[in-house]
Amino acid sequence: MTRIIHPPGTPVTFEPDFIAGVREIFEERIVFNRVLGLQVTGIAADRVTARIAMRPELVGHFAYNRLHGGVISAALDAMGGLAVMAAIGARHLDEPVPQRLQRFAKLGTIDLRIDYLRPAIGEGFLLEAEVLRLGSRVASTRMAFQGLDGRLLATGAAAYIVS
Repeated sequence: MTRIIHPPGTPVTFEPDFIAGVREIFEERIVFNRVLGLQVTGIAADRVTARIAMRPELVGHFAYNRLHGGVISAALDAMGGLAVMAAIGARHLDEPVPQRLQRFAKLGTIDLRIDYLRPAIGEGFLLEAEVLRLGSRVASTRMAFQGLDGRLLATGAAAYIVS
């Protein structure tokens, strides 16, 4: 099979079907993401973004209405996975959308580090992630968790198995 190589520096444009498929997997099929309330706001080959609204069931400290650290960790882990999905999709643009979406079936976290920088208090939060390296077996990512004002609340770094 001849591989179509995307020229470096040329922006990747995903098909609407691919974006819809990734959103469905991320927001609906991964049920825990639905429990967290993660909503994708952007999918690009080099960066993904999402948001999460504060809800009473996500509170970790009742006296301060502070978001639970486990929510932050799980959300950043999910975002790292989403970034890998986008990078895999960009790497295999020569394949039909269903075949690319099937590539996510074996994706799994193998290492995760979260640094909590400030208390997560607010009505909602912004998340972003990028892939630092996409190898044939392992992908490395970094993620950010921010308040709606853009203030950095937590950061993450993770490795994912991709094959």
